[in-house]
Amino acid sequence: MSTLLVTGGAGFIGSSFVRYAIEHTTHNIVVLDKLTYASDKASLDGLPSERVELVVGDISDASLVDELTAKADAVVHYAAETHNDNSLLDPSPFLETNLVGTFTLLEAARRHRTRFHHISTDEVYGDLELDDPAKFTAETPYNPSSPYSATKAGSDLLVRAWVRSFGLEATISNCSNNYGPRQHVEKFIPRQITNVIDRVRPRLYGKGENVRDWIHADDHSAAVLAILERGRTGETYLIGADGEKNNLEVIQTILREMGESADAYDHVKDRPGHDLRYAIDSSKLRDELGWTPQFTDFTAGLRDTITWYRENEQWWRGQKADAEAKYSASGH
Repeated sequence: MSTLLVTGGAGFIGSSFVRYAIEHTTHNIVVLDKLTYASDKASLDGLPSERVELVVGDISDASLVDELTAKADAVVHYAAETHNDNSLLDPSPFLETNLVGTFTLLEAARRHRTRFHHISTDEVYGDLELDDPAKFTAETPYNPSSPYSATKAGSDLLVRAWVRSFGLEATISNCSNNYGPRQHVEKFIPRQITNVIDRVRPRLYGKGENVRDWIHADDHSAAVLAILERGRTGETYLIGADGEKNNLEVIQTILREMGESADAYDHVKDRPGHDLRYAIDSSKLRDELGWTPQFTDFTAGLRDTITWYRENEQWWRGQKADAEAKYSASGH
């Protein structure tokens, strides 16, 4: 049995990992989370208190991070500011959390010689043309297009530098877009689901041609666990489930699964610098570590996600008004 320090473990993909690790391993987990608007301690409800501890704090707090890292066998670093729209309105929190916070964690891991795994995004690679047959690989040059993706790219480079300069035992994973239960309603899929529940027409950026490579959060968690256990130091692994869908297809699928007409949505002005297409080549992860996704039917996974939001309104209702007010202020 070992102890994992999971930063951002009360957020969407962080809490998904905590739940997955509790179910599939004997690890004890300490969650370090600032409990900003995008995280919720309710996402950890029902987990055994003897194995999961929540510490409310900031990853930029060097003394707290050092204290927790000293007691951990590994750090799994999910904590980040992640919402592109927010980064366009105010980039400063993204610099503080994604760069300074990652630096603080890396220094603690270096001092205590602690295994470190860094969670990143495919957005660091920029985007692909809609008709380009290529996919992102670990060798794809970085080309971030927003303050969010730029700060995540910067944090990746910090990890790589700490491996090379200081011999830190670290790995990186860059994942495609996640979906599933407990995702904040500001994000694309839960926003559309909760809008339909509230009898509000979903809103689609531009023509809806932008393509994302969707993966269920549980598949992401399984991949991270495989990398943590068997990944090679200094390596970057891309996590994807061959789930390319354009935004129009996703909205139409949500509407059909919720008993609405597939054209019951409205177009809104496109986001500035909106990336065209993401696509992940996860063959390295599959070949080296034997990982394969289990949620291969996107419609079925989306149906289960819709059911969760229908049945857990108390979890997301408090987020909804603030999220929609932010979108309204930006004309979306």
